[in-house]
Amino acid sequence: SAYPGVRRALKCHQRRLALRGQIVIVGRDIGTVILPEADLKLYLDATAEERARRRHLELASRGGTETLEEVLDNVLARDRIDSGREEAPLRRAADAHYIDTTGMDLSQVLDTIRGLMDDDGNAQGTV
Repeated sequence: SAYPGVRRALKCHQRRLALRGQIVIVGRDIGTVILPEADLKLYLDATAEERARRRHLELASRGGTETLEEVLDNVLARDRIDSGREEAPLRRAADAHYIDTTGMDLSQVLDTIRGLMDDDGNAQGTV
């Protein structure tokens, strides 16, 4: 959220959930603000064009009429806002594994992530 009060409330709630045990939490500030002590941090990325293409397909599957260009403009605007905000800006945690998912399908992304985990689902080694 762009609202600091909402961010603070969500942070407390998300941390409380995470402390219950093994959990996956997705968000643009999880590894840097919400759970900087997480065992395994992933920074999933793709080009803006790839993210817009994926989002456009998702929206179209639900009857959306936005053009690919409009979706790309929205992706770029959100990146600018999230990267430039004063509180909890979007950035990669220093100890997060960087995974560029451009051109990858879901199974390839999951295989990459599994490669970072041991048989019990725990993080292997460090970045």
